[in-house]
Parts: sequence; structure tokens; C-alpha cells
Amino acid sequence: MARAALGLGVRELGEAAGVSFTTISRFETGKSGLHLSTAQAIRSALEARGVQLLEAGQPATGPGVALGKAAD
Repeated sequence: MARAALGLGVRELGEAAGVSFTTISRFETGKSGLHLSTAQAIRSALEARGVQLLEAGQPATGPGVALGKAAD
């Protein structure tokens, strides 16, 4: 959802996060999970582009994604 909202392809996100595009694709299709370090790298890459990952108890009603300003 966050990747699509930014208009990023799996290759672009993989490159930005320093992981293979197949890792992104397999995770998104539910074919595999992620190691914690990989999840953190993907999160950092998305957050650098303005994505805010919302968890339960934050200003939203539950988990989700919001777009803000990209980091400079």
C-alpha cells in the first residue's frame, strides 16, 4: 500500500532499501516473511519518502499508512 501510494515499483523500493526486488515481491504476495533488519530497511526507505506507518493508538483508528513530506 505505501509503495503503491508513492508510485514506486518493487525494483525501486528494493534499491532504496538495499534489498532485492524479489524480497519485496515475495513479501507483498505473502510467499515469505521478512527478517527484522530487512523490515527496518524497507521502513526507513519508505519513511525517507514521506510515508508514516501508523500503529494502533496513533492518531488514526488503527494500523495504516499516511503520506507526509519526504525527508530532505
